[in-house]
Amino acid sequence: MFTILTGAQFGDEGKGKIIDVLSSGYDIVVRFQGGNNAGHTVVVGDDTYKLHLLPSGVLTDARLLIGPGVVIDPGVLIGEIEMLESAGIRITPEKLGIDAKASIIMPYHIEMDKLREQGRKHKIGTTARGIGFAYIDKTSRDEVRLADLSDKNIFLATMDELAPQKERAIIDLGGAPGVVRACIPDYTRYGAVLKPYITDVSYELNHALDSDRNVLAEGAQGAHLDIIHGTQKYVTSSSTTAGGACVYLGIGPTRVDQVIGVVKAYITRVGEGPLPTEQTGEIGDRLREMGGEFGTTTGRPRRCGWFDAPLARKAVYLNAYSNIALTKLDVLTGLGPIKVCTEYELDGERITYPPELSSDLERCVPVYEEMDGWDLDISIVDAFSDLPAAAQDYVCRIEEILKVDIRIVSNGPKRDQMIVR
Repeated sequence: MFTILTGAQFGDEGKGKIIDVLSSGYDIVVRFQGGNNAGHTVVVGDDTYKLHLLPSGVLTDARLLIGPGVVIDPGVLIGEIEMLESAGIRITPEKLGIDAKASIIMPYHIEMDKLREQGRKHKIGTTARGIGFAYIDKTSRDEVRLADLSDKNIFLATMDELAPQKERAIIDLGGAPGVVRACIPDYTRYGAVLKPYITDVSYELNHALDSDRNVLAEGAQGAHLDIIHGTQKYVTSSSTTAGGACVYLGIGPTRVDQVIGVVKAYITRVGEGPLPTEQTGEIGDRLREMGGEFGTTTGRPRRCGWFDAPLARKAVYLNAYSNIALTKLDVLTGLGPIKVCTEYELDGERITYPPELSSDLERCVPVYEEMDGWDLDISIVDAFSDLPAAAQDYVCRIEEILKVDIRIVSNGPKRDQMIVR
């Protein structure tokens, strides 16, 4: 069985927890896009693990894979492996495989990312992790791949070719070019450490599916940060939708058995870009505080707002979800009345689907319906029928709007705070 799991909003939907819970039923968990600009938090008992590159199934017996569509900062990846090993969790080459064609984020990518954002009149809100420039190099065929990094001679020859052009690019952006060659000794050591983990991810996955094994593909970010279909230009640099998983992993679309969407009971966004239902006052502060809405990667406070049905409808179209996991329902406790944006008003007209251009989305005025709230602490509830009637009604209303079954309701950050319908 091949399952793809993606975020249905702007990322930070709680995918890490859902993947952690589901992955016990899968033989392989594979990350298909993004870099360490994404962060997945997994809470087990009193322990919290913040992951940026390793798949969230790391705490199960599943084989972990990082596909060729991921861009990797090797220092960050090795740091994650060491962090887990210090907690008694060994990440051996038998546990983790990394595709030979995965692109490497170099320090010059990070420097160029910072300089480019500083020079923008209208900021994007990039995490300055070098993600975009690493993807640019992949597209322009000027990348350093893991296979290159793991062979010292090839790596040095590649850097001899690339260094002059990267130095010129940094100078053009107003920076100091020394960072380009200064990194070479460290990166040579990184290559030696990661060499044993190299594998052919597409072959492994297709062979596993041929053998009737279960594969779970994990996306980073969310549908509306997709490089093509997201809220341009305030997007990430890769495809975050289910179709992207097939492209990046080298698996044909007819092998997909189900697509799971993760949807937060409200909506958040980090960085710039349109967010029609954003609440900047007391409600936004309350959602941020109660939901712990601070970026796993950067620590930046997330912008918070009421559930946005038009954006969610588009995510359903982009991903063709089989079913949905609804997260952070507990955060809405005590907030009644609760608002749901069912449509927008744009230039005097009511619309139920987002306009294509971000400039138009920014002008959309949300049209709300109000629902009763609840005051009971639902974080201790383990059956849907035991939720307050208002909480059940809220879940059913979102299900009705999206026309997709909500199979899982998450009512807290821990593994056992999960209601399966």
